[in-house]
Amino acid sequence: MTRDTIPLPVADLSAFTRALARQLTEAAAPPAHQSLMNMLARAGGFRNLQHLRASAQAAARLEARPVDEPADHALVARALVLFDEAGRLTRWPARRSVQILCLWALWAQLAPGGGRTEREISAALNALHDFGDAALLRRDMVMLGLLRRTPDCTDYARIERRPPPEARALIRHLARGWPGAPIRPDAGRR
Repeated sequence: MTRDTIPLPVADLSAFTRALARQLTEAAAPPAHQSLMNMLARAGGFRNLQHLRASAQAAARLEARPVDEPADHALVARALVLFDEAGRLTRWPARRSVQILCLWALWAQLAPGGGRTEREISAALNALHDFGDAALLRRDMVMLGLLRRTPDCTDYARIERRPPPEARALIRHLARGWPGAPIRPDAGRR
């Protein structure tokens, strides 16, 4: 049986080790291989190993696509319904591929550069969503490489990258105004 390589991004090593230590002390016996992998995934902020694997696969699919490849407009449409008339994210999507697109849309609305504290980046993210979980958005953006932060979380910076085709289409559509209008396959092309 071949093994998949699953990256486990750890944004804060201290929080990761505390969460892992807590899970290990709660275990009655030394965990089996699968149980330990689930513990590692949970310590990294995922529900379980399956959630970590799905997250890594979705990110790899979006990143591996050629830049000039046309966007999957069905995926963009699934993300668009999550934004209100003001372009704010109203709820956190269940599917990881849609979550990643929404994070790109939020990333595009953040000011470039760094020098922002955790409180400042949280305030900026809170202005962009309605469900009140800036910490979730911050952590995911750091794990996806959209934001960079110092180990002590005192300095956050937006990392400049070229978004994948779906993210570019979503960003362009949101920049034009209310996202409730249907998406045309040629929308977002320049």
